[in-house]
Amino acid sequence: MAVPDALLVIIRHAPHSSNWLREGLDAALVAAAFGQPVHLLFMGQGIMALLKEQGSGAPGQKATLPTIDMLGMYDIEQLWVPEGTLKIMQLSTDSLVEGATLVADQEIPKLMQQHATILNF
Repeated sequence: MAVPDALLVIIRHAPHSSNWLREGLDAALVAAAFGQPVHLLFMGQGIMALLKEQGSGAPGQKATLPTIDMLGMYDIEQLWVPEGTLKIMQLSTDSLVEGATLVADQEIPKLMQQHATILNF
């Protein structure tokens, strides 16, 4: 499961609704580049960042999927999605990128307790 000294970054915003998603991913990448173990939890609209089929944002706005695809290069392997969020959004696991892992809603508090630092975006 989680590593006690790991950073948990919680992504709650859709890819093109604001800069929150981009900032969360940037924080995760910077921490990982400095050797910090990083895990990502996508909640609410944030799971839209994990969709295989994504549209692009407004002109000049970077696409999110290329960043998601390169997380493994930074040893960011844990991409958690709460089962309840998937159901609420009426999505299937097949619609998510490879590597996204479902986690039971009741396990989320335990998951958070296992991380030294949590950042919300």
